[in-house]
Amino acid sequence: MPEYLAPGVFVEEVSYRAKSIAGVPTSTTGFAGRTRYGPVRYPDGPLSTEPRLVTSYPEFERVYGGLAPFSDGNLPYLAHAARAFFLNGGQRLYVSRVHERGDDDPTGVSSAEITVPTQPQPRRALFVARWPGVDGDVTVEVSAVRGGDVGLHREPVAEVSRAVRNGTLLQVVPPGQQPRPDAPIDPASLRLVGIAPDGTQTFTDQGGNPSPPAVADWLLPVEVTVDVHVDDERTDSYPRLGLAPDGTRAIDRVLHRDDPLDENCVVWFDRDTATGATPIEILRGLVGAEEPRRQFRLTGGSDGDPLTAEGLLGREADPDVAAAKATGLAALAEVDDVAIVAAPDVGGIADEDQRFVATQNLIRHAEATRYRIAVVDGPRNASMNEIRAFRGNYDSKYAALYHPWIEVLDPRGPVAPGVPTEKLLLPPSGFVAGIYARNDVTRGVYKAPANEVVFGLTRFESTINQRRQEVLNPENINALRFFPGRGNRVWGARTLSSDPEWLYVNVRRLFIFLEHSIDLATQWAVFEPNGDALWRIITRTVEDFLDVQWRNGALLGSTPEQAYFVRCDRSTMTQNDLDNGRLICLIGVAPVKPAEFVIFRIGQFTADARG
Repeated sequence: MPEYLAPGVFVEEVSYRAKSIAGVPTSTTGFAGRTRYGPVRYPDGPLSTEPRLVTSYPEFERVYGGLAPFSDGNLPYLAHAARAFFLNGGQRLYVSRVHERGDDDPTGVSSAEITVPTQPQPRRALFVARWPGVDGDVTVEVSAVRGGDVGLHREPVAEVSRAVRNGTLLQVVPPGQQPRPDAPIDPASLRLVGIAPDGTQTFTDQGGNPSPPAVADWLLPVEVTVDVHVDDERTDSYPRLGLAPDGTRAIDRVLHRDDPLDENCVVWFDRDTATGATPIEILRGLVGAEEPRRQFRLTGGSDGDPLTAEGLLGREADPDVAAAKATGLAALAEVDDVAIVAAPDVGGIADEDQRFVATQNLIRHAEATRYRIAVVDGPRNASMNEIRAFRGNYDSKYAALYHPWIEVLDPRGPVAPGVPTEKLLLPPSGFVAGIYARNDVTRGVYKAPANEVVFGLTRFESTINQRRQEVLNPENINALRFFPGRGNRVWGARTLSSDPEWLYVNVRRLFIFLEHSIDLATQWAVFEPNGDALWRIITRTVEDFLDVQWRNGALLGSTPEQAYFVRCDRSTMTQNDLDNGRLICLIGVAPVKPAEFVIFRIGQFTADARG
């Protein structure tokens, strides 16, 4: 309560309404598995290895690489799943990359050595790929650039140096002898600008000796432009980078390991191994003596080993070591926004035991995080008996299984004109996760994500007809089917649970949505006075939220009383609960369930004759 110690008028703000609950997003998806490139933890690597959010497939491709097979011949199922996810209506995707390496391949990171001509013996700097993978074997072209913002000057040297920073390189050019842009740079013409704390300016040559230019000389700032040629369609350009280590656009600041100017840059510049080298020496190592440019080819990248159950599960972050970030599914567990999770590589694991444990890890992850559901892929080329045996291993209300795999045309196209495009078999999880997201946006999380068209395929791996689905459906295996005149559709919406209360995917996801929304929106109530006033506010807050859901069609009943109830009073709490700081609110809702079996009963009747 405010204190009133002197007479006067006091205006105060008060609230006469209950707090509001905003529904959490339900379409944000998380994938874990192998990619060709992208953020992942490895020894002495960048610190920013958290799962990255991408909102389109081109963005995914820029961060995590494309669709080309790995060096071991396996398909990048996660990349194909990401493409299918966005094609089928997905909008937000977090990716947790898994990169497993053997003892003889500790990092799998590409690099290129740069010889720096220092005295008494040469040192070396490095261009290093920021992440492991064969996609890190890129070409880096460095070009020296003269002129620019400072341009050509005839002013006194003291005036010129005010436009440059400490450590800037200048080329001294006699009057009237401006060099061609493609002419090599004579190291003897370079001067390194030094600015003391008192403003005193010095000019030193490549030997470190004072060598101020003449007043009439032209002074051209010398910088470098770095072009990173990733593939035939992508070149990242970083123009006009300085060579002094403390400049705002220094090469090792723009191309930094942990915090680059472009968070998706492919390489970083490591000058630590050339500590003590001057900017003139660094420039001589970066550009050639015959022409002011040089190319460096990074080599040594490795795609790592095939995915295992242990690698997918990942490791928790080390609370005592900031650089030891979480990996695999453990990293996705730290992203609160994710509501749908999948591991597209799991269905392609050849070893049956590894595939079983990896699927188990995925389902356990969804159960442990509570507010997400796992989309499970069956084995590739599974027969009816094999998919039924696979399904029999699991019982969870936080997972749903889809069968069969999906055939697509290779998005990379034919290898040559006139050659038929290769066809690929892909796990269904990427397609289904996109349909989940599309269904949430167009209808709502309460609507079963079934009887929805699947986009981006040629056909399903096997044909599921009515007779076959009569075998699969009672075992809670969601079929993907083709219907003449209606296309390819998801034709099932069941979880892997044996509990009939949680039979349907939309019921499970509706409760996830309600629970997560109420959880986040009522954090303000912690440590509030646990009495009638608080109970009334919480009751009204939750009732208002559920009323909106009922009006949207998420709850069953013709009146609010039939659709839900909220109780938070002395009938839900004992004195012992109050003494121990517990506030207990009981909430009951009547979810709508899908009309899985639509039955029309038709019979004959005889009309009575009437006069």
